[in-house]
Amino acid sequence: MKLLARAVCVAALAFAGNASALGLIQAYQAALQNDPTYRGAFFDSEAGKEARIQGRAGLLPQVGANFNLSQNRADTLTQSTNILGQPTTSLTHPKYTSRVESVSLRQGVLNLEAIARYKQTVAQSSFAAARFDAQTQEMILRVTGAYFDVLFGDEQVALATAERDMYTEQRQVNDRLFKQGEGTRTDMLETQARLDVSEARLIEAIDSRNAARETLAKLIGDGTSSLDPMAPDFRIMPAPERLDELRKLALANNPDIQALQYSVEASRQEINRARSGHAPRVDFVASYSKNDAETINTYNQDSTVRSIGVQVNIPLYQGGQVNSASRQAVANYEKAKSDLQARVDKLNVDLGKDYALTLSGAAKILALSKAVESSKLLVQATEQSIKGGVRINLDLLNARQQMYTSQRDLAQARYSYLLASMRLRSAVGSLSVDDVKEVAGYFR
Repeated sequence: MKLLARAVCVAALAFAGNASALGLIQAYQAALQNDPTYRGAFFDSEAGKEARIQGRAGLLPQVGANFNLSQNRADTLTQSTNILGQPTTSLTHPKYTSRVESVSLRQGVLNLEAIARYKQTVAQSSFAAARFDAQTQEMILRVTGAYFDVLFGDEQVALATAERDMYTEQRQVNDRLFKQGEGTRTDMLETQARLDVSEARLIEAIDSRNAARETLAKLIGDGTSSLDPMAPDFRIMPAPERLDELRKLALANNPDIQALQYSVEASRQEINRARSGHAPRVDFVASYSKNDAETINTYNQDSTVRSIGVQVNIPLYQGGQVNSASRQAVANYEKAKSDLQARVDKLNVDLGKDYALTLSGAAKILALSKAVESSKLLVQATEQSIKGGVRINLDLLNARQQMYTSQRDLAQARYSYLLASMRLRSAVGSLSVDDVKEVAGYFR
């Protein structure tokens, strides 16, 4: 019963330890709530949705109502002639209440500026949506990269600590052998030199780990949680599609490319909007007005006016403003096209790099895995050779240092491989929370 109770306690503690660790999915969900860059992109996207509605308003009827009620007192001087033909004047002070009620409607029939503005706002709204998609994928990469940096920093600290402890233990062995007359001072100096370097590496590793943890804390709002370590059974992902196929997918689906394409369209519509300053505008207008003592001349009259018609406005000259705005819009349009081409070129370069890193990363991981196993066997063989008098202390130090270097390089290669595969998916516009869940399976 005691053994069973102890086993239950150990299992409960292990479960509690795993439950308190922060997984990659939890880090992603926390970043959705706390990352200021992502939250800014979200609200920018929400604001961009309103652009389409504002642009459409210019094509819809404009209806207005007016009501005016006022109490008036006038001084009226009336000139007339009496029966003798002599001019006379009379001053009166009429008091009256005037009231005006009106409703008007205006519907554009031909308004090229409103049409261009609407098409422009549609492109701007689509631009905001594409930019938010790009920012979402970029946030996934930032959180994943920061998560990997913290884990790699932990592994570096662990390896640097083990290396420091190993040299400390080796120095004690050398000191004991030297006192017994079996060692040399050279062995002691070599081990001490390696120990001093390992102390510096440990300090550097701790600083790097702390900086990485602080970066992750700013993204997720929590810098105290431990992270899920990488599982020992690391597996290689299936090979990606051919590079030319990935380029086609990237040009069609990459959100940054889509956003810049919408930006080009918005700039093109700005040209049409500027040039519409020379075009006539035709509006259908209608109004209904009911007037009660509207003016002093009609203060004793009530009237109802109903009107319907067409209003035409023809701009003739605006001081050259329209031509200047058109030339400016053309220049901005050409700049937008250049920005799009520059982003396409950069995307092709980055896509090629990530594609190569994904392929070479898999081979590098396999090679370094073998190197780690070989270095462990080398350490064991060197220890046996030293006992047999074939090898010396320096050989053992070199073998152990090679083992720690291989372990560090293997850990870095694994994180770089996972991050490159996620960047590759982001380049083709397919990176989503499902990919985060897939990569999270590598940690537990």
